[in-house]
Amino acid sequence: MFVICGVSVAAAQAAGNTSIERLKDAVVKIHTTSTPPDYFTPWRLLNAKQSSGSGSVIRGNRILTNAHVVADASYIQAQKHGDPRKYLARVVFISHEADLAILEVEQNTFFDGLRPLEIGALPEPLQEVSVFGYPFGGTTLSITRGVLSRIEHQYYAHAGGYLLAGQIDAAINPGNSGGPVIVDNRIVGVVMQANTSGRAENLGYFVPPSVIEHVLEDAKDGELDGFPDLGFRTQDLESPAMRQAYGVEDHPGGMLVAHVFEGSPAAGKIQPNDVIMAIDGFDIADDSSIEFRKNLRTNFKYAIDQYHRGDDVEIHVVRAGQAQTITLSITEPKRNFSLVRQQEFEQTPQYLIYGGVVFVPLNMNLIKRWGRDWHSKAPVSFLHARDTRSSPDKEELVVGLKVLAADVNLGYHDWKNWILESVNGVPIRNFQQFCQLVTNGTEDNTVFRDEEGYQMVLNRAEALSSELVILNRYRVPRANACAETPEVVLP
Repeated sequence: MFVICGVSVAAAQAAGNTSIERLKDAVVKIHTTSTPPDYFTPWRLLNAKQSSGSGSVIRGNRILTNAHVVADASYIQAQKHGDPRKYLARVVFISHEADLAILEVEQNTFFDGLRPLEIGALPEPLQEVSVFGYPFGGTTLSITRGVLSRIEHQYYAHAGGYLLAGQIDAAINPGNSGGPVIVDNRIVGVVMQANTSGRAENLGYFVPPSVIEHVLEDAKDGELDGFPDLGFRTQDLESPAMRQAYGVEDHPGGMLVAHVFEGSPAAGKIQPNDVIMAIDGFDIADDSSIEFRKNLRTNFKYAIDQYHRGDDVEIHVVRAGQAQTITLSITEPKRNFSLVRQQEFEQTPQYLIYGGVVFVPLNMNLIKRWGRDWHSKAPVSFLHARDTRSSPDKEELVVGLKVLAADVNLGYHDWKNWILESVNGVPIRNFQQFCQLVTNGTEDNTVFRDEEGYQMVLNRAEALSSELVILNRYRVPRANACAETPEVVLP
């Protein structure tokens, strides 16, 4: 028998096999039955769908997986490697923005004999990684290998979060989602959905350690705060003329502040036309990027992503040619600064039926009901609204989604996907206020108007008297689902 440094080859192989087996035991298969709501018909659920994904056991008898694996779940089970039994599981924390979720298994014996995996460091480019999971095409654990080919900010496919993401060339298929990317027996990533619309081949993406650690820290108090948004928007500052105009022609880098939102951490401290030179010690280039690791660059947002609610962020700016240091405090959970609500999960849709017209708030759930090609198939006005900023006077948009044909709405039967501006001359601020304007109104007619001046007029007495008939005709359980706090549907 050969001996190397006092250890036999057989013993070394046995140790390696033991290590691999422990890794395998820590990777579980997740079975999900999901019943998401139908935002085209918001009082109904879509058909139940069965799917599966992967996850890994981490400290505290918890399972780390993707949010999209368990989104809108009504029933979740976890299954260990080599064990035919399935154990009932539940979500204890979920970040749709980061596409991560933490599960618990109701039967604690599930974790007997399992060694939790630790979170490791981000690999170097071209470093080899292993991907563990349960992709389609079989029932047993699959292990593939590849190298880290790119690391930068990407839009996450699940809910559109803009965060750091890793790209690898390992084979990744449906079912791998939520499985760990492993280097030196540690989790260096969580496999997630690609956001390439099928145009790229042999590419896989994963949630990197910095994002995982942020979510695990956020989960400690059980309250989702998310990744901070300081409340300003910027543009690149590559134009020599612009650099001269804002007094930074002799300074390297920097980005121009284009807008500051009222009520945000930046309000009253950062001003439009400020040039931000550095955040948290990271120098910002004129293309809005920072060097977050040696010879690796990504969007400046990385410097903000590391913070949590209650933290202070130091920002260096040049204002009218003068350098200043400003400290912003993150005091509130992340807000949505777009007129279109971000995609929501585990919630009951809000809607109001009045005079047979179905009114809803405009959100990404509705836009994505146009399918995988929603970028081109959803109404242009909806897509345009995504790039429109909200304000205290207009926090979100209200849509006349469709008309349930009846005598009361004669003349409007073909109206659909109509964005409203006012009710009886009162500008619409948000959906809750809209519902109050409609249900508490006293005028003989309710006049809905869009920003182009087109109107829909409904007689209030007829709208109220015909409500029950319309609901029964179209099998709608109730007309008003305008709860101020949407009802949460627990997995």
